[in-house]
Amino acid sequence: MHRYGMTVPLDGIPLGEQREFFEELVDLGYTDAWSSEANGSDAFTPLALASVWAPSLRLGCAIVPAYTRGPGLMAMSVASMAEAAPGRFAFGIGTSSDVIVERWNSTPFDEPYKKTRDMVRFLKTALTGDKVDHEYDTFKVKGFRLGRKLAPEAVPPILVAALRPGMLKLAGLEGDGAIINWLSAEDVKTVAPYVGGKEIVARIFVCPSEDADTVRNFGRFAIAAYLNVPVYAAFHEWLGRGDALKAMWEAWKAGDRKAATAAIPDQVVDDLIIHGSPEACREQIQRYIDNGVTTVALAPMPFGVDLRQAVRDLAPQ
Repeated sequence: MHRYGMTVPLDGIPLGEQREFFEELVDLGYTDAWSSEANGSDAFTPLALASVWAPSLRLGCAIVPAYTRGPGLMAMSVASMAEAAPGRFAFGIGTSSDVIVERWNSTPFDEPYKKTRDMVRFLKTALTGDKVDHEYDTFKVKGFRLGRKLAPEAVPPILVAALRPGMLKLAGLEGDGAIINWLSAEDVKTVAPYVGGKEIVARIFVCPSEDADTVRNFGRFAIAAYLNVPVYAAFHEWLGRGDALKAMWEAWKAGDRKAATAAIPDQVVDDLIIHGSPEACREQIQRYIDNGVTTVALAPMPFGVDLRQAVRDLAPQ
């Protein structure tokens, strides 16, 4: 059985006024609500609201950066959310990117694999209520213990955001699954085997619109913003899109943002952003599931469509 989730919160509505939206997600048949954390809402507040407003939804973070909270605070944040929604919270952690970590949060983006691995190991111990007194490769914790012990059934699964084999294997070996994004349904076939049969959550960018030109024009800007970040560039090089994206990368490095965006082929947009009629979008979403995704977390794109209506149009049938 797969799960069918939506990215929250919905843009354009103040957080305190989103109760009706969360309640509608349940009525529409969505099973999950997945937050994110970059430069909008933090990952936990929307889920804390949802835990009260929509108590049947499974709640997940996709993702929280491993760098932007200290180990103790991270454990407290995860434990608090798990206690608020016992048995229906999943915590996603990952490296994030040098843009978010270094440029926006003034934190060195050093040894991302080890940092994420160490935080996963720390949380696996700390969330059980055991005292942690350990020197990890990337940080040291002296005598930390959660002051509120979680019931065993409330200890959440820890999912690792993963792109290439190292992180994907970490997600499968030490985590409880992987969180993936900015890839095609076909790419899932390359990624899934590394996770070893554990949960795979995919954030899928989608626009239920048959105006392909508008979607592609706006989609190029979204793709350029992400795929020029080094971790995503390396990911798509590994997936085999090096030739298709070479002109974009070269123009971007030369400082010509307009040429870089224009150089993105239609096929790349069509691979990475689902669009078309709602029925066609659902068919493409199903391809992700068929290829190994166990939980979809849809992220509607506002390319000439009303986001609230897009949520309705994309609801499971």
